Amino acid sequence: MNLHQQLTNLLKEFDTPYTSIEHASTMTCAASAAARGEDKKIGGKTLLLKDKLDFRLFVMSAALNFDSQKARQILKSHKLRFATKEELLKHTGAISGTLPPFGRPLQNFDLYIDPSVLDNDKIAFNAGLLTCSFIMNTQDWYKLVKDHAQLASFTKKG
Repeated sequence: MNLHQQLTNLLKEFDTPYTSIEHASTMTCAASAAARGEDKKIGGKTLLLKDKLDFRLFVMSAALNFDSQKARQILKSHKLRFATKEELLKHTGAISGTLPPFGRPLQNFDLYIDPSVLDNDKIAFNAGLLTCSFIMNTQDWYKLVKDHAQLASFTKKG
């Protein structure tokens, strides 16, 4: 079962409302926001990173930039890098730009959430595909992920 179907099943299992939008293939957060007709800031940008111990997911507003120094401080690690395209596919089944903002139970990764995500009423993200986005209430999303997530600031204005 692909990541898109796993995500759809998870949302149905927990009776979580969402809107699914089919659109042209999008490779950037800005293009995805335009295809959805939504502000870029509600985009949940998900990054798969590797520190000295393991891979970890970081979710932030797509309107902000990732601050690797802050992330290293959170993880207490001097080593931190982005997953390669091959690692992303191997460990998540996703390609760049399609990783949804979910750790456990969907994906077996520690999840770090920047407070910028919770500043919005909605969160939008590509749902395991470059041609499909889900938009949902941020608090509904947070209820699903919060038990396996850590809230921490790791962004900077771009």
